[in-house]
Amino acid sequence: MAAMTETAPALDPELLRRHDVAGPRYTSYPTADRFVEAHQAPQHLQALSQRGSGQPLSVYVHIPFCEQLCYYCACNKIITKHHERAQPYLELLDVEMDLTVAAIGGQAPVSQLHLGGGSPTFLSDAELGTLMASLRQRFRLLPGAELSIEIDPRTVDATRLAHLKSLGFNRLSFGVQDFDAAVQKAVHRVQPIESVAALMHSARELGFASISVDLIYGLPSQTPASFARTIAQVAELRPDRIAMYAYAHLPQRFKPQRRIVAELLPPAGDKLTMLSGAISALLDDGYVYIGMDHFALPDDPLAVAKRQGLLHRNFQGYSTQPDCDLVGLGVSAISRVGATYAQNAKTLEEYEDALRQRQLPIQRGLGLNRDDLLRRAVIMALMCQGRVEFESIAASYLVDVPRYFAPEFERLQHLASQGLVTLEPGAIQVTPLGWYFVRAVAMVFDRYLQADASRQRFSKII
Repeated sequence: MAAMTETAPALDPELLRRHDVAGPRYTSYPTADRFVEAHQAPQHLQALSQRGSGQPLSVYVHIPFCEQLCYYCACNKIITKHHERAQPYLELLDVEMDLTVAAIGGQAPVSQLHLGGGSPTFLSDAELGTLMASLRQRFRLLPGAELSIEIDPRTVDATRLAHLKSLGFNRLSFGVQDFDAAVQKAVHRVQPIESVAALMHSARELGFASISVDLIYGLPSQTPASFARTIAQVAELRPDRIAMYAYAHLPQRFKPQRRIVAELLPPAGDKLTMLSGAISALLDDGYVYIGMDHFALPDDPLAVAKRQGLLHRNFQGYSTQPDCDLVGLGVSAISRVGATYAQNAKTLEEYEDALRQRQLPIQRGLGLNRDDLLRRAVIMALMCQGRVEFESIAASYLVDVPRYFAPEFERLQHLASQGLVTLEPGAIQVTPLGWYFVRAVAMVFDRYLQADASRQRFSKII
């Protein structure tokens, strides 16, 4: 293991501060904020009908219910202790699946299934069994398919984990965020490390192929010292994968965050210290940095895929699955089919209203033009492989890459001077240091983002 240990490049505090700006995560390009309401059910149905039923799919199912509000949460969720609300929702999912499968024209094979939320474990064992039976009835889950589910550790025990294993799930994602008691109290999510450790031990005994842990830095009452303790505790639990996200405090957009005491939030300098310290500690503990706040053990398929240049990216983040269409089911779920994106209604009322009329609940989306597809290919190559080969892009899109992206190459020179990229005669190569700032590199090629930046440089008209 020691021979495979990755060493963190020197993360200069000034460089971290310089790139401490808002930017997309590029689970898609164009990003979801560019979707338009002119793209609705008819356009999505057409895209589904053109893809054919024989090509493998990735399927995401959104379960919006949670028993308790976590103050940091920016997910689409419904807080309720009324578990009887789940059954009508499952019936709506059945209708949406029927409409989707009818548009595809058959029982499509599925290589990846993910249940997210909300809290999928809000559902009872029987309801989870019903949902999986419905999915298997309408889709053909391939042998060896990745079947993953997000776990709220407060809602499961070893018996429930065994039930999930019996349903075919082979990957678990535990929502941890932080193990510090003061932080947990400040965000209204109390779950002792002992209970999480016991669940992870049970999951390993049951033979789950992969266990992932989600963490957040920048939460109220966090300090560099307290977060370092959490990182050490997580590393000792040895999950196969770790996702470590920065908390974005946007109370004007996300009402739950208004309950967070702003004075308890760590200053920007402390957040950067948490980030750099966590990266160094996890690499010292033998984890591989995948990119975009994701880490994995060296023998995890995600780390293997990175070494082999076979990483992919979708709305659930980095994936080992070949680039394939994604069908999103449930409130607010996003689909990617061919050169289109489509997002479901964000409220349960609108979602239900459409399905009661036997219509897909698409509220907005986007059909990609040639420039979008070209830039998506470049951005995803940067995000997943850290390298853009001009020859392959030119062959696919019939463009002279340096000429087409002349303004972008000028901006890349600035990143090259910071040691984040190397500009080769026939390629753009992200450096080992640049992997930690890969979003900044990708943003250079985001036409929509650059257009916004250009508008901000003009004076105000009033």
